[in-house]
Amino acid sequence: MSNNHTPGAAITLVGCAKTFADGTRALEPLDLAIAPGETLVLLGPSGCGKTTTLRIIAGLESPDAGGKVLFDGADVTRLPIEKRNVGMVFQSYALFPNMSVVENVAYGLRVRGVAKAERLARAGEVLEMMRIDALADRRIDQLSGGQRQRVALARALAVRPRVILLDEPLTALDAALREHLRAEIDGLLRRLAITAIYVTHDQAEALALGDRIVVMRHGAIAQIGTPREIYFRPADDFVAGFVGVTNRLEGAVRGGRFETAAGALAVEAADRAAATLAFRPETAQLCVAAGSGLRFRVDQVHFQGARQRVLLSAADGSRIVLEAAAEVVLSAGDEVGIALDPSRIALV
Repeated sequence: MSNNHTPGAAITLVGCAKTFADGTRALEPLDLAIAPGETLVLLGPSGCGKTTTLRIIAGLESPDAGGKVLFDGADVTRLPIEKRNVGMVFQSYALFPNMSVVENVAYGLRVRGVAKAERLARAGEVLEMMRIDALADRRIDQLSGGQRQRVALARALAVRPRVILLDEPLTALDAALREHLRAEIDGLLRRLAITAIYVTHDQAEALALGDRIVVMRHGAIAQIGTPREIYFRPADDFVAGFVGVTNRLEGAVRGGRFETAAGALAVEAADRAAATLAFRPETAQLCVAAGSGLRFRVDQVHFQGARQRVLLSAADGSRIVLEAAAEVVLSAGDEVGIALDPSRIALV
């Protein structure tokens, strides 16, 4: 299939806002450029506008007056979904129970008027690519959740779309299967070079799949960046808290030092009376308390095999979480210091 596939489209959103008939403002004016073949993840809590953005790209919703959707520079704002050459995979899969697997996969081709022989051949090709060709004649109710997800993805790919839109497609699956299929989807999208927009509220999915991540909040973009940028350099406290576990120490910046109840740390920042130092558990290193700028007491130690999770508290009772190698011997009540790499912290 990859040899016949059309390269992914460049997508541009210009001033795309969305206000529903009851006055609800689902999306603030949004500008976004997605490169051909890029996998862009829209990440955020429920109601943040990510699915509305996806539906505007699909042609299932129209933006407010003045908003534009461009595919490869051509204005498709008023084109319906069937004329945009996009494939969609929904959270519910939306498969037809009265059709076999191969009939479900070929459905989009039938709607497009593709002759029966060709559509069955193309459906068979994509079923083989998804490694479910042995299920071609089965009914949908005879499939597991993972198999249904593969059928839904195969149906979306059978029409050879230039854009594929995925709306929380793994939510209904158990954790182990979700992780396995996430890796499959990632490999498939990269092999086919389709432009993909993937909606999720799961930060692990976002970090694993996205070339870039758009973190959304209250119908607006909070931050756009690569997974590493989003994870290690969050733009604000909301992003830091939403994407992964983040430690926070409250304090102030004076004379190039962040001062907190646990001690002080050299930082490159202007003085401010109130500041929050944010960092990830795995970016801090335990060290001896004597001579350390930041000192804590060990509260709890949770052994996790190769690593252990350590809960620490400062003099004012504020708590942080660290990860340490399994070989490090720690006990509740121990006094320890921590060392932080200045390039891997954020002052928010």
